Amino acid sequence: MSTATDDGVKAQPLLSLRGINMTFGGVKALKNVSFEVLPGEVHCLAGENGSGKSTLIKVISGVYRPADGAEIVFDGETISHMTPAMAQSRGIQIIWQDLALFPEMSVAENIAFQTLSGSRPRFVNYAAIRAIAEEALVRLGVTLDVDRPLKDFAIAQRQIVAIARALVGEARIVFMDEPTASLTQSETDHLLAIVRTLSASGVAVVFVSHRLAEVLDISSRITVLRDGALVGVYPVEGMTQSDITELMTGRTFDQNVRARNVSQNPVLLSVGKLSRPGEFEDISFDLRRGETLGVTGLLGSGRTELALTLFGMRRPATGTIVLEGRAMRFASNREAIASGVAYLSEDRLSLGLNQPQSIADNLVMASLNRILGGRLISPEKKRSLVARWIADLGIRIGKQDDAISTLSGGNQQRVAIAKWLATDPKVLILDAPTVGVDVGARAGIFEIVARLAEAGLAIILISDEVPEVYFNADRIIHMEKGRIAGWHDPRATTLKDLEAAVYA
Repeated sequence: MSTATDDGVKAQPLLSLRGINMTFGGVKALKNVSFEVLPGEVHCLAGENGSGKSTLIKVISGVYRPADGAEIVFDGETISHMTPAMAQSRGIQIIWQDLALFPEMSVAENIAFQTLSGSRPRFVNYAAIRAIAEEALVRLGVTLDVDRPLKDFAIAQRQIVAIARALVGEARIVFMDEPTASLTQSETDHLLAIVRTLSASGVAVVFVSHRLAEVLDISSRITVLRDGALVGVYPVEGMTQSDITELMTGRTFDQNVRARNVSQNPVLLSVGKLSRPGEFEDISFDLRRGETLGVTGLLGSGRTELALTLFGMRRPATGTIVLEGRAMRFASNREAIASGVAYLSEDRLSLGLNQPQSIADNLVMASLNRILGGRLISPEKKRSLVARWIADLGIRIGKQDDAISTLSGGNQQRVAIAKWLATDPKVLILDAPTVGVDVGARAGIFEIVARLAEAGLAIILISDEVPEVYFNADRIIHMEKGRIAGWHDPRATTLKDLEAAVYA
């Protein structure tokens, strides 16, 4: 099958799939899906978590073998069953959402990893590895110390390393699964410029992102999946974010400012002139009972560092933290939790949840003292606590004992939130709570946030996605270079003005 280009010429697809079916344990993950990508095209693969996007990519990359009758054609060659080695040799590169990097290895070793592997042992040429890594980073316009271990870098820098590694090979088609989830706006803009450069050079890029503004900005066509089935393939021209959302979910969402006047609510948390040299300085604010306080700013603004200090993971050099009228000097996060402060990490995969462990174990890990029967854990209390929060937050699971990794990103995030709600907190800090979560699940998470605030929980909502804080916070702090650059009331400003202030 060929597709017309802008000049009306029929272009032969670089990659074409027809009749793709996949079943796992009786559940149909893909139902007769067709998919194609043109040479040099930037193509969006859209759908909610669990729609089949990752399964389709794994079929393309040879990880999964589809049911009989499937057809895979790459550059005119019909392939009965793609293997990972075949995919790699043909220039099919995948950047997975979980990055699949090696924290103990250096940046250079992670980027040039494919050059280190092979069937025969040989001496490692570190000079060549450094040169390969530096060249890849130059293509991205990024400067990193390639000799430092990857574990020394924040998640945003790790994402850049994963992208650089994918560009090292002779890529003909690159699948990017949520590549900008942890990047700032300026880093995202730069990445999109790199994607355009790749496209202009003839490399096809398949872009998977829950940030629909990026999808409209970068893609020429969109393939939409829903519940494992193909909804359709659409040109981007004329599409809106609402159009894509409706295609993905089959329903519409209203986006309205939720901000309320909470000035009469009692102050629960008071922060005065809090500082940590090199991270943040002179931070002061009051957080009221039932308030959602938004904190936004670019990477390096000190948002997460401030959160970790409020949670007892780091100690301030100067300043005060007063909780319910009592001055606090948390020596650890355990003390913070015991005092009623909870923190949802921005890195769900490695810091928020333990992927091999069960749903139940993840949910109760921060509140073990609540499920003791004497000196041992009571199975009945554990099951009861887990069942309560699964029902209250509408978490879709199979069994409590299933591994947390079996859940979609949105349901995993709900478990992570439930884990902290089970500690009965007074203050809940949500650091980028929708990273890697699709548009439908995001709406559900913010419904939970609104409901918790209405019930009296004080919430600090941290995000570099300005619309998230604008539509869901009562007041907004804009942080820049470790200081408060401004205060904003969503009822008295526009989203455009707030974005201009943050992204300027």
